[in-house]
Amino acid sequence: MSSPYVYDKANMARAVARMLLEIDAVLFRADEPFKLTSGMMSPVYIDCRKIISFPRMRAAMMDFGATVIMNDIGHESLDALAGGETAGIPFAAWLAERTHLPMQYVRKKPKGFGRDARIEGDIHDGQRILLVEDLTTDGGSKLNFVEALRTAGAEVAHTFVIFYYDIFKDTPEKLAAEGISLHYLATWWDVLAACKETDRFDAKTLAAVEAFLNDPRAWSKAHGGV
Repeated sequence: MSSPYVYDKANMARAVARMLLEIDAVLFRADEPFKLTSGMMSPVYIDCRKIISFPRMRAAMMDFGATVIMNDIGHESLDALAGGETAGIPFAAWLAERTHLPMQYVRKKPKGFGRDARIEGDIHDGQRILLVEDLTTDGGSKLNFVEALRTAGAEVAHTFVIFYYDIFKDTPEKLAAEGISLHYLATWWDVLAACKETDRFDAKTLAAVEAFLNDPRAWSKAHGGV
């Protein structure tokens, strides 16, 4: 059976993983786990905001992103891109340039003065918008932005992120239940594979990371998290 993609998705993901490692956007810390906003403990952390400081890498990633958007969503299936406040805004701007589409951005909540707007930019009824953010864990924050865009009259059926955790297996189903398809460049599994190829971290650390990825909730509880 032929692939539904007209590009090499696996190699693209691996390339993005290597870039993230090169700029130290990926942190592994099994002995002193990171505490996530959810209260979970994690031996892994990713800082996609670092990408904005590396022009050559971000240009390559945005080219990859445009490839994913055009092939997996469609060349004429979108009318605009919207960045989620705040991390999604620069990526939405760069992707809008590459896809030749207008851009808006969405606030987490109304700003409380002036027009009290949640969406900045030109938006109108029926506009087909792609929500852009830097990453997603369980997809929850995406729904808040999608609701704001839909309330403003837009149609939102897709969201794109640079990095998808891919550790909570029900995330795509949760988004699909709200009429949203998830698109991304790389996951923790791609980063783990790249780490094993380059011997970047010791075996003990990689074993702890793999244990977390396979059962994040159990790993978190065993290390003092929720």
